[in-house]
Order: sequence, then C-alpha cells, then structure tokens
Amino acid sequence: MKIIITKEQQQDISTWFRYLVDKIKDYIQKIDGEQFKLEEWKRPGGGGGIMSTIYGNIFEKMGVNASTVYGEFSEDLAKSMANIPDDRNFWASGLSLVSHPKNPFVPPIHMNLRCFSTSNKIWFGGCIDLNPIYKFEEDTILFHKLIQKLCDKHNDSYYSIFSKQCEEYFTLKHRNEKRGVGGIFFDYLENDINKDFEFVKEIGENFIPIYDIFVKKHLNDIYSDQDRQYQLVRRGRYVEFNLLYDRGIKFGLMTGGNPDAMFMSLPPIVKWE
Repeated sequence: MKIIITKEQQQDISTWFRYLVDKIKDYIQKIDGEQFKLEEWKRPGGGGGIMSTIYGNIFEKMGVNASTVYGEFSEDLAKSMANIPDDRNFWASGLSLVSHPKNPFVPPIHMNLRCFSTSNKIWFGGCIDLNPIYKFEEDTILFHKLIQKLCDKHNDSYYSIFSKQCEEYFTLKHRNEKRGVGGIFFDYLENDINKDFEFVKEIGENFIPIYDIFVKKHLNDIYSDQDRQYQLVRRGRYVEFNLLYDRGIKFGLMTGGNPDAMFMSLPPIVKWE
C-alpha cells in the first residue's frame, strides 16, 4: 500500500523539532548563564537547518540542531536503506543534541529524533543515551527506569527491544567496549504516523526533566586534574564512535548536509594516550 505523508504533517513535524530546540536552549541558557550561538544553513539539494552551539560555564560545549531536508537519495544511499522506491525522492526532518559538560562527574548525553518519508514509506527513528565519564550505578539504574517509564506509556515491549538495540549500536567494535551506559535506540518505526510521532514527542518533552536530575546532582562535585585528564581520554572514545560508526553523520555526508552541523557532536578538547 502506498503511504504518503501530507504537507500538513510534514509542517507539524518540522515545527515541533524547532520548538523543542528552542525549549532545550532556554533551559540550558538559564542554568548555564551563557547564550547559544545560532547559525542557519541551506542545503543545495533542498532544505536546510539551524545549528545552535554553546560554550558555557557548565557545558564546555553543547549543540542542539534541527534540520529539514528533501530531494533525491543517491543510488548508493538508497541501496543502504530499507525499501526505498525506485524514484528515490525523500523528505527528512529531525533534531540532534550532544552535551559535553566541564565537570567530569556531570554526564554527557546524546539525543537524536527524526522522521523520514519517501513516496511510499514513512518512519521515525531516534535515540537517547547517557555517556558518563564516571559511571555511577545508581544513576544508570535511575536513567533506565525513567526511560522505560516513557516507553511503557506507548508499548510495553519498546524498552526491552530498544534498549537492546541501543547497547548493540553504541559499541566500539574495534575496542570491544560500550559507549556510555545505554538508553534506547530505534529505527524504521512505522506502525502509525500519529502514534509514532507521539512516542517521539514523549522522549523529546522529557529530555529536560530527566537530564536536569543528573546535571544538578553532580554540578558541584569536586574534581581533580587527574579526573579532567581521564575525561579528555574518554571523550576520545566518543570521537572514535562518531567518526567510524555514526549513521547520522554518514547520512548527512551522503546527502550534502552541513559538515559543521554534523560534527557539532565532537567535544572541544580531547586527548588520546
């Protein structure tokens, strides 16, 4: 059956992503004291987006981006995706967020939410995962408990499936180690556009209350120069994953996206040893 997303649905989805960017920026600016730098960009093949980056007091670097792009998949990209029709026309909208706090005890976090559509297919994807430098078991348990609660409101099988997919996806295979303590990761969610969008909004709307818990808990933790050096080394693992495995970066590069927006996720200072 041919499924077509309407212009009104596209507008609702892209507008909500922009709304969420502004909501998260307002929260971060309020607790950090610094302001985001905003940059708009246009994609030659169609569409564009905004890149918002802060270099603040609490967050050494944090980016919150939104984009809506459209046009035609390359043949190579179409082959790498599921059930792309022969005409290869697409529309995509989404949000990407990455935080790199100054304090090594405040955990970095990553969230990505997106919608894709072609001439015969519509699906949602996304993830939210915690990437602490120092892992506290009670934080890990609480984070997963809160994420499971969100999932269970929509489908009681989501958490078990998506948390496993998150663990599998965020693995540095060349080092045989996990990136962070997990969360959820899902793709090709295409049950019902309205219900699926409500699930995506559930995740996005709860980002602030969830992350606020861990930021405020560790904001004033005392750390040493040794802690700082360990933080920089662990950030190196984050860089390795994004450059070697991240699907979003690969998609952006293959569709002519903005490289600065794609590599917004990289930390400002990092080391290998």
